[in-house]
Amino acid sequence: MKATIILFFIFLTYFHPVETKVYICGPTGAKKYHYNENCRGLSACTHGTIKTSLTQAQSYGLTLCGWED
Repeated sequence: MKATIILFFIFLTYFHPVETKVYICGPTGAKKYHYNENCRGLSACTHGTIKTSLTQAQSYGLTLCGWED
């Protein structure tokens, strides 16, 4: 039984890797993404931060914040 559970988690990890989450400022106009929700690059954000996947942020053409690279 334990072996079955272990194999199940290995299967999930292999075929469904955990997506990295990032933060962006507001629903529109963001230019950068941030790994840290408290990044100083987000300090001027007045639209609220949105948590999204790294893949999605990059598909919007966003690049990593200069404070975090």
